[in-house]
Amino acid sequence: MPDLTLAAARTIVATALETARARGLKPLAVVVYDARGSLKCVQVEDGTSLRRPEVAAGKANGALALGMGSRAITARSEAQPQFVAAVSHLVGPAALVPVPGGVLIRSGGGVIGAVGISGDTSDNDEICAVAGIEAAGFSAETGA
Repeated sequence: MPDLTLAAARTIVATALETARARGLKPLAVVVYDARGSLKCVQVEDGTSLRRPEVAAGKANGALALGMGSRAITARSEAQPQFVAAVSHLVGPAALVPVPGGVLIRSGGGVIGAVGISGDTSDNDEICAVAGIEAAGFSAETGA
C-alpha cells in the first residue's frame, strides 16, 4: 500500500477547490492528513468564515479516528449519541466533527489518509473531497 505523497495531497486540494469554484460554492477550507494523522496539506480560500480549517480538520480527524467517513459518523451520532460524545471527549472536542465532509482516502483497500472540507453545505463539502481523492487516483470512502 503506497503512502500518501505531498504531490497527491496537493492534487486532492487543488481539485477539491476547482470543483467548488466550478459549482459556485462558498469558499472552502481543505485539510489532508496521511494515515497516521500527520498533516500533509491545508489550504483555505479567501472569504471563508472563522474556524473553517478547524472544522475541516475535525471532519478528517474523526474519519481517521473511527475508521469511517464522517457521513457514517453522522448516522452513528444519531443512533448512539453517547458513543460519539464519549469519543469526542477522548479525542478532543475539535478533533471529531460528526457531519459529512470527512472522507477516508483508500488505496488497495487500505486507508492512506483522510480529507476534511468545510465551508459550504456538508453534502457539497463531501462532493469536493471525493472529486479531489478520485483525481489523485484513489478511492473515497464517505461512509454512505
